[in-house]
Amino acid sequence: MGFCRSALHPLSLLVQAIVLAMTLALGTLPAFLPCELQPHGLVNCNWLFLKSVPHFSMAAPRGNVTSLSLSSNRIHHLHDSDFAHLPSLRHLNLKWNCPPVGLSPMHFPCHMTIEPSTFLAVPTLEELNLSYNNIMTVPALPKSLISLSLSHTNILMLDSASLAGLHALRFLFMDGNCYYKNPCRQALEVAPGALLGLGNLTHLSLKYNNLTVVPRNLPSSLEYLLLSYNRIVKLAPEDLANLTALRVLDVGGNCRRCDHAPNPCMECPRHFPQLHPNTFSHLSRLEGLVLKDSSLSWLNASWFRGLGNLRVLDLSENFLYKCITKTKAFQGLTQLRKLNLSFNYQKRVSFAHLSLAPSFGSLVALKELDMHGIFFRSLDETTLRPLARLPMLQTLRLQMNFINQAQLGIFRAFPGLRYVDLSDNRISGASELTATMGEADGGEKVWLQPGDLAPAPVDTPSSEDFKPNCSTLNFTLDLSRNNLVTVQPEMFAQLSHLQCLRLSHNCISQAVNGSQFLPLTGLQVLDLSHNKLDLYHEHSFTELPRLEALDLSYNSQPFGMQGVGHNFSFVAHLRTLRHLSLAHNNIHSQVSQQLCSTSLRALDFSGNALGHMWAEGDLYLHFFQGLSGLIWLDLSQNRLHTLLPQTLCNLPKSLQVLRLRDNYLAYFKWWSLHFLPKLEVLDLAGNQLKALTNGSLPAGTRLRRLDVSCNSISFVAPGFFSKAKELRELNLSTNALKTVDHSWFGPLASALQILDVSANPLHCACGAAFMDFLLEVQAAVPGLPSRVKCGSPGQLQGLSIFAQDLRLCLDEALSWDCFALSLLAVALGLGVPMLHHLCGWDLWYCFHLCLAWLPWRGRQSGRGEDALPYDAFVVFDKTQSAVADWVYNELRGQLEECRGRWALRLCLEERDWLPGKTLFENLWASVYGSRKTLFVLAHTDRVSGLLRASFLLAQQRLLEDRKDVVVLVILSPDGRRSRYVRLRQRLCRQSVLLWPHQPSGQRSFWAQLGMALTRDNHHFYNRNFCQGPTAE
Repeated sequence: MGFCRSALHPLSLLVQAIVLAMTLALGTLPAFLPCELQPHGLVNCNWLFLKSVPHFSMAAPRGNVTSLSLSSNRIHHLHDSDFAHLPSLRHLNLKWNCPPVGLSPMHFPCHMTIEPSTFLAVPTLEELNLSYNNIMTVPALPKSLISLSLSHTNILMLDSASLAGLHALRFLFMDGNCYYKNPCRQALEVAPGALLGLGNLTHLSLKYNNLTVVPRNLPSSLEYLLLSYNRIVKLAPEDLANLTALRVLDVGGNCRRCDHAPNPCMECPRHFPQLHPNTFSHLSRLEGLVLKDSSLSWLNASWFRGLGNLRVLDLSENFLYKCITKTKAFQGLTQLRKLNLSFNYQKRVSFAHLSLAPSFGSLVALKELDMHGIFFRSLDETTLRPLARLPMLQTLRLQMNFINQAQLGIFRAFPGLRYVDLSDNRISGASELTATMGEADGGEKVWLQPGDLAPAPVDTPSSEDFKPNCSTLNFTLDLSRNNLVTVQPEMFAQLSHLQCLRLSHNCISQAVNGSQFLPLTGLQVLDLSHNKLDLYHEHSFTELPRLEALDLSYNSQPFGMQGVGHNFSFVAHLRTLRHLSLAHNNIHSQVSQQLCSTSLRALDFSGNALGHMWAEGDLYLHFFQGLSGLIWLDLSQNRLHTLLPQTLCNLPKSLQVLRLRDNYLAYFKWWSLHFLPKLEVLDLAGNQLKALTNGSLPAGTRLRRLDVSCNSISFVAPGFFSKAKELRELNLSTNALKTVDHSWFGPLASALQILDVSANPLHCACGAAFMDFLLEVQAAVPGLPSRVKCGSPGQLQGLSIFAQDLRLCLDEALSWDCFALSLLAVALGLGVPMLHHLCGWDLWYCFHLCLAWLPWRGRQSGRGEDALPYDAFVVFDKTQSAVADWVYNELRGQLEECRGRWALRLCLEERDWLPGKTLFENLWASVYGSRKTLFVLAHTDRVSGLLRASFLLAQQRLLEDRKDVVVLVILSPDGRRSRYVRLRQRLCRQSVLLWPHQPSGQRSFWAQLGMALTRDNHHFYNRNFCQGPTAE
C-alpha cells in the first residue's frame, strides 16, 4: 500500500494543479447563492425552502447588502451569528417561515426560536418583519429599528419592557394575533403606558386582536391608529386623549352587521355601539376616519364637529339607508374628498326611490362618492340633486343597486364629473319619467341570495392591454353587467360630452346600423364586449366621428350561426379608429374578405379560427392586407397549424408587434420574417415548436423581443440568433432544452438584456458547457440562482444548477473508468516484461496451441455463430424439364461459378444427396444444413411431393429455431398466385422473386437473389404489418 501511495501522490498533485487552473479560468459564480441579488442592494431568498439563514461567501460584496428577504422558507431557528456578517443590513423580512397552527396551510405545529443576540448583532437594522411566525414574546431588538411588524404571531402581551429602548421606532404593526384564523384564549393585552416610551411612534396597527378597549396612555406622537375588527363597542373622549396629532383613525368592524359578513361574525349587542358626541372633537388634525361595519343607524353631527381637516370618511356596511336622506351631519365637512356609503341597505328591501339629504351639498371639496349596494330602483334628477352643486365631484359609484330605471342625462348637470359606475344593476333601456315620479318611497322586499352581495367577478381578459385607458378621459360611463337588450339613442340624450362608454356583459343582440349612438358625438372609447351584436350593416358605428377604440370581443353567438354572413366593411368608414378588438368571436367563415383601414393601429383578432379561414385557398389570404398603418396584431388562439411565407407576406408591412401565442405551430419558416421589415416583437409562446432550426433569424431583422416559451424546443441550431443584431429580449423558458450554448448567439450574447431559460430540464453533467455561458451573461438571466434548474441526472432533478459546481465536480463513473485503465496500464507495464523474461517460450507455445483450437474463420466466418455446409438448398419439380434445365444451367452457373470469391454453395438433390440414406434423412439434412431453402416454381397453385415435404420442414424450422429460411423464385409470374405467396409478398417482399421476361432485368434479378440468400429474412419484413422472427 505504501508503494501505491507514493506512486499515486504525483498524480494527485497534478490533478489538484489542473483543478486550480480551471477554477481561476472559469467565470464567477453568483455572489449570493442560493439567493438572487436584485437592484438597490436587495438579496431575494424567498421561496427557497431554506432551513437556515444562508451565510454568503467572503468573496460576495456583503457590505453592499441593505435588504434581505427570507420570506416563505422553513427557518425555525435564528442564531446569534446569522446576520452578523451583513454590516450594512437595514431591511430584513422573515415572514411566513414558521406560521402559527391556525395559519399554516397544513395546520402543522411549529415554533420559532430566536437567540438573544440575533438582531442585536445588526446595529444598522431599520425595518424588521416577523409576521406569520409562531413567536410568543418580542425578541431583543436594536435601537436603530424604525419599523417593526409582529402581525399574525402569538404575542399576546405588550408591556413597557417589550419594546424598551426603541426610541427611533415609528411603525408598529401587530395585527391578527387573536382572531378566528389565529385563535387564542385571551385578547391581546397592552399594559397601560407600555408604548408611552416610543416617543417617535407615528403608526400603530392593532387590528384583529379581540381588544375590548383602546389601549391606555398611547404616545402623543401617533398619526395613524388602526383598531378595526376588535370588540371595542364604546368610545369616549378619554379613550383617545392626548392623541392630538392623529391623522387617520380606523375603528371599523368593532360592532358588525353580520348579514353582510364574508367571515365568522359576532352580532353587535343591542343599543351598541356607543359613541360619545365629543369622541373625535379634539382630533383637529384628523384626515381619515373609518367607521365601516359598525352597525350605525344614524349619524350624530357632534361626531364630526371640529374635524375641519377630514378628507376621507368611510361609513360603509352600516344601516344608514334612511339617515342619508335627511342627515345634517355633513354640513361642516368642507374639506372632505372621499365619502364611502356602500352597502348601507335595509335587509331584504330595495327602495323605489332615493333622495340624498341636502347636507350633501355642503361637501364642496368632495371628489369621490361611493354609494353602491344601497338598493334603490330608480335614478333621476331628484336622486342626486344635492350633488349637482359640487364643483369638485369626479367619481360616482352606483353599482349593485338594483337600478332598473335610470335617466342618464342627469349627469350633464355635473360640471366636473369624470367617472360614473352604474354596472351590476338592472337597467334595460331608456328611462321613462313616469316610471319613478309617480311611485312612493315605499320599499319592495328583496330576498337576497348569499352571492348577491359578493364582489363582482373579475372581467375576462380582453384587449385592455392595448386600448386607451379611460381614466385619462374627461367622462366615463360604465353600464356593464346590466340587462340591456337593445341600445336606443334616447338613452344617451344630453351626453354628447361622454368620451368612454362601457356596455360589456349585457345581452345586446341587435344589429347595429349607425343610429344607436347618435347623441354621443364626442365618444372615443366604446366597449361592447360580451354581448351578441350582429355586425351586418356597412355603416355600423359611423355615427361616432371621434371613435378611437372599439371593443367587440366575445360576441361569438352571431358568428356561430350557420349561413349568416357578417360585414366588416364598416371599419373602413371609421376614420379615427385606432384600436379594434374582434377577439374570441370564433370568426371562421362568411365574413368580409378583407379588413380595410388607414387609421387602425392595433387589432386584437385572438380567439378566432383564422387557421380555418386561411385553409380556404386564397379567399382570406389578404384579410389583413388593407390595414396599411397597423402596428399591433394579436393572432393568438386561432388554431393555426402552419404559417406559410405567403401568409406573412400578406400581413401589413408596418407591423411592429405580432402575437401568435397558444396556436398549434410546429414549424416556422424564420427566413420569411423579412416580409415584415419593421417587426420588433414576435410572440410564439404556447405552440408546438420542437426545434429552432430551418436556417436562422434573417439578417437585417429589427426584432428586439422574441418569446418562444412554453413550447417543446429541445434543439437550437448553432448561430440561430446571431444574425438578429437588434435582439435584446429572448424568452426560452418552459421548453425541453438540456443545454444553453454560446454558439446559438455568437457576438449577440453580450448584448442581450433578458435571457429567460427557466423551467427547462437542463442536463447538469460534470463540466456542463452551459454553466460557463450562463455565468458570462448572468446579469441578463432572470432568476438564475433559483429558477434555472436541473432536469437530469436524477439526483439533481428539480434542484438549482448551482446545487453543486458542475464545472469542477468529479464524475464518479469517469473516475472509476480512469482508475481501472490506469491500473490495467500499470499491471501490463510490469507483468508483460516479467512474463516475457521468465517464460517467454512457454507462452509462445501456449499461444499457438490455443490459436490452433480457434474455429476456422475462412469464408464462413461471417455467416453467423453456427457455420452450415450449404448456403441454400434448391428444391424444384424434376418432372418439369424446363424448370430443371433452368436450375442446372442458369441458377447453378450464376450462383456457384460467376460470383467469384462470393460464390454460394448450393445443395442439389441429384448431386449432393448421399446414396444409402433414406429420402427423408437426405431431405432433413439438406433443409437443416442450409442457411436458406430456395423453392423454384413454375406455378404456385398446386404444390406436392418433394416440394410440399421440403416446405413443411422449412416451416418446422421456423417454429423450432425461429428462423424464416424460405425464398421463392417464380418462373411464370403471369400465372395465378396462391394466397400464401400473396401474403408473403405483403410481409416479406424481398423473399419472393419473379423471373423477368426481359433480358435487361436479369442482372437485377440475380443481385436480388444473392442478397435474399445471404441475409437473414427478418431484415426484410415490413414493419408496418409485423415484426419478423428473430433468433433468440
